[in-house]
Amino acid sequence: MSSHLLLVACPDAPGLIHGITGIVYRHQGNIVSNSEFVDQETAQFFMRTEYKGPSDPVAVSREVKALLPKTAHVRCADMEPRRIVVLATKEHHCLGDLLLRHAHGEINANILAVISNHETLGDLVRQFGLPFHFVDHAHKNRPDHENAILGLLEPYRPEYLVLAKYMRILTPGFITRFPYRIINIHHSFLPAFIGASPYRQAFERGVKLVGATAHFVTDDLDTGPIIAQDVIPVRHTHGAKDMAQAGRDVEKVVLAKALGLVLEERVFLCGNRTIIFD
Repeated sequence: MSSHLLLVACPDAPGLIHGITGIVYRHQGNIVSNSEFVDQETAQFFMRTEYKGPSDPVAVSREVKALLPKTAHVRCADMEPRRIVVLATKEHHCLGDLLLRHAHGEINANILAVISNHETLGDLVRQFGLPFHFVDHAHKNRPDHENAILGLLEPYRPEYLVLAKYMRILTPGFITRFPYRIINIHHSFLPAFIGASPYRQAFERGVKLVGATAHFVTDDLDTGPIIAQDVIPVRHTHGAKDMAQAGRDVEKVVLAKALGLVLEERVFLCGNRTIIFD
């Protein structure tokens, strides 16, 4: 039997779970996983239903939408691997981790290509048999550089872009082409330690936790809805280089975690927050 996902976000009301699952049942769907949540601050209802059966998922979602208010967001999704393109600069740790996971089928995605504004990581990418595109930013203004990237992206038709330590600030014009479909990773010191050498700054302040944050990219730098975070402890024996290595370790784990949640349709937006069914 085929597997299907039904994703619902709407104003809360009595009987929603009963009504939605009843429609799935009437279409001969067998629910294998169901998660729901009501956000008390906004009175919004969220539900992720995975079911199997011979039914047409489009027909199911259409009937569910007819049951709900006009403001409801209802979507059917399949379980097929998502199409993604990775953007990187010089740091290898997040990109290398994603390439390994992809090679061993550990993420529900097809990495179509890697694009970088430096040639540094080309040999790494080519070892995995994937296309590597170098788009030099030197002597280009930001819109021209991004237009060159957009030209490369067009034939790939990616569903998501992953910034694996891509060290260029994207313009609003670029971001609006991929609304809530760009995922970024950075250290969690922000906004405390801004700019260059954040781990040196953290070392000098005696920081005891090193963390990472993965989030959707919006026009406001590094303030988009957070998908995943984690921290690991450091001690007084850790120098600035040790802390930077700890930061790289946690960054790659958090990015993979966030990407997995997004690719499995476990992330719902609630304003600038996320509802995560993990």
